[in-house]
Amino acid sequence: MIVISSCLAGLKVRYNGTHSLEQEISKLINENKAISVCPELLGGFTTPREPAEIVGGNGEDVLDGKAKVFEKSGRDVTEQYLKGAYDTLNKVKEVQASIVVLKEDSPSCGSSKIYSGRFKGEKIPGMGVTSALLKRNGVQVISEKQYIKGLSEDK
Repeated sequence: MIVISSCLAGLKVRYNGTHSLEQEISKLINENKAISVCPELLGGFTTPREPAEIVGGNGEDVLDGKAKVFEKSGRDVTEQYLKGAYDTLNKVKEVQASIVVLKEDSPSCGSSKIYSGRFKGEKIPGMGVTSALLKRNGVQVISEKQYIKGLSEDK
């Protein structure tokens, strides 16, 4: 079983009410090879919602209490991001997922890049909160770009 970000399956759950549909990935849901999750919705957020970024580090730093997640207006939403990450980990364990494909750049799901925390559209190397927690627990996490690249290399 594979777990994928709900937005990649075409669900309109991103902060701005849109999706990031990836046809090759959403096919996995239709073939009953994957389930979708949205850590931010699991954390208690609604759609749409204010954009958020990790300030003072990356997802690993949030897990260690050294960084926080803030909405653009300045509201601290760290606890919701942590709740969503732990709920996602529980779901991954429940379905015994072999791999998790998450949306790159997200403060939850980014597996190698996230936004800088300055709300200027700048990206930096780092993981989101959910990706960091999953990797700490031995779960293989990749981005949608890595997954699609792997598909094209297999052909």
